[in-house]
Amino acid sequence: MKAMILAAGLGTRLRPWTLEHPKALVPVGGVPMLERVIIRLKEEGFDDIVINIHHFGDQIIDFLESKNFGVRIGISDERVNLLDTGGGLVYADSLLGDEPVLVHNVDILSNADLQGLMLTHKESQAGGSLLISNRESSRKLIFDSEMKLKGWHHLGTDEYKPTSYTFKEGDTEYAFSGIYVTNGEMRREMRRLFGERAFPVMDYFLSKDRRERVDGVIAPNLNLIDIGKPATLKAAQLWW
Repeated sequence: MKAMILAAGLGTRLRPWTLEHPKALVPVGGVPMLERVIIRLKEEGFDDIVINIHHFGDQIIDFLESKNFGVRIGISDERVNLLDTGGGLVYADSLLGDEPVLVHNVDILSNADLQGLMLTHKESQAGGSLLISNRESSRKLIFDSEMKLKGWHHLGTDEYKPTSYTFKEGDTEYAFSGIYVTNGEMRREMRRLFGERAFPVMDYFLSKDRRERVDGVIAPNLNLIDIGKPATLKAAQLWW
């Protein structure tokens, strides 16, 4: 199975570490996050992994060359131009092919059933499958009774996207994990709608012009830590 690790971010919230290092190599329990995510993917049966790089990308390349994870690893090099989460997928498409790809942020630690998410996606008719849960979050995704994505809600400001969203009976809000599966047709639609520029993948998911179906897949009893902030990184260090 194929996966992509999003590891190109600037990690501004983790300064001063990221003034000299990529966020992907921040250690948790003495082990770089990128290594933890690769090993987790391998344990779940993913043997073909693409990693995008930008910020201190040479350090990531050197790190990968110093290791033998026993899986195929390809590099999507964005060192010239950082393309955000959506543009990065479009740019890496030639490395990803037509098959479904599990996309995993490099700053996420979880007990998610990644193989189960991939199998659920393959059995569906969806172009994308988002791993969601009932955990606390200030931002939620909205799904209808058939678990199709309808919108986004910022609980703090009561902002909705799209702004035309109106509540319908059966709509439910869930927290997004930063882990999802996308197929080749969905990535091609991203290119048609947004071109090859930088854009957040959520802009595509919430676009009124999107035609590919996006489903939510609920992860019961999900434990997840996003180490992208000092407080949560400290919590992860204590956990490990």
